[in-house]
Amino acid sequence: MVEARPVQSPLERIAAFRGVYVGIFAYIVLAVMLLDGAERVLTAHFQGVVETATRVSPSAGRVVPLIQDRLSAGIVQSRWTRLMGVRVNAIVLGADAQTPIYLNGRTLAPPPQIDPGGAMREAMRLLPALSSAEVAVPFDSLLAGCIWVGLGAIIVPLLFLQQRRLARREEALFESALATRDATLERARTIQGELDKVQQRLARLEPVERAHADEIRKLQDERSELHGRLRALSEREDNLRATTLTADDLERERTALESLLDEAAQDLEVKEREITDLQERLQTAARSGGSSRGRTRAAEQLGKRMRTLYPSLEFDARAIGDIVGLGDETLRLRAEEALKRLESDQDNATVRRKVGGLPAQLSIFELGFAGKGRIYYTKAKSQGFRVLAVGGKASQKTDLDYLSKLDLK
Repeated sequence: MVEARPVQSPLERIAAFRGVYVGIFAYIVLAVMLLDGAERVLTAHFQGVVETATRVSPSAGRVVPLIQDRLSAGIVQSRWTRLMGVRVNAIVLGADAQTPIYLNGRTLAPPPQIDPGGAMREAMRLLPALSSAEVAVPFDSLLAGCIWVGLGAIIVPLLFLQQRRLARREEALFESALATRDATLERARTIQGELDKVQQRLARLEPVERAHADEIRKLQDERSELHGRLRALSEREDNLRATTLTADDLERERTALESLLDEAAQDLEVKEREITDLQERLQTAARSGGSSRGRTRAAEQLGKRMRTLYPSLEFDARAIGDIVGLGDETLRLRAEEALKRLESDQDNATVRRKVGGLPAQLSIFELGFAGKGRIYYTKAKSQGFRVLAVGGKASQKTDLDYLSKLDLK
């Protein structure tokens, strides 16, 4: 299904035609400039015609008819005025600036000839003649029309090419947007399918996880009860030893206590095996089902507990996740015991060595627990230590790769 293009606002629609507006504006400005330039050129031309026409010799006859005939031939009969529609306003006055000779195309009749010497006197009075010429190109003239049409023939094809280029670019952008939309839609479908699968797996694993957790809590309560019984028996043994009973009574009491201790130890071992079995089953179910939600919740709870019990230590999220991933409750308890020593007695904590194989700027140390277990830590910016990761011999390479990429500045 092809999506409809978004409705553009009036300002966006106007901006889409900015090239046309610029072209029309340039067309008008250039046309006006060309008309003004044509008027200037033609004004200079007809001023030269008028000045040439006023240069007459008295020997050729009366100056007024000569000037008028030359101006009529140079202006009225010019192709610029007859064909192109140019308007020429020419004024020629005598040297006395009072006698009109030629006024805007109207020739004035010369005064009558009185005597033979009058032409010379007239020439002396009127020459050199004063002249001026102004040229106007009306918008309805043929010259103005040629300028408008010529510019239009140049600018209109350019505007057409510009619009075609903009149309191609818009089409390319639209096709790119469609392709991006299709890719995003396909990716969204894939992610939705993966989410559905994860939700189904969580729906299957959560009841099993809750049942295992309830059973583990019951076994832990029984183990605590057995420990309490052992403490009570120990206290009773101490009390019995302090009394003044006979050796036989003490021996019988000792035998009875040892029997009770053996029974309690056996019960404790059975409970420990059951707890270990349930934890292994829970870890197997978590690995096979990908119960990331439960593990994340356990990591959050463990992180809150660690930061509350050991305020002088800083725990990275990687370290909390590594402790949760130990699996065996015994290993977690041993790791927590080592962290307690590090928090309470920082100067005398069992430090194997500074971790080798890392960049020189990283000062990271190891703290051992449970034989092959290792806690990687460094000095915190404030007081105390910062716990970076927890691992063992099997995860050493992965842990070193992770530590070498840390930025501890």
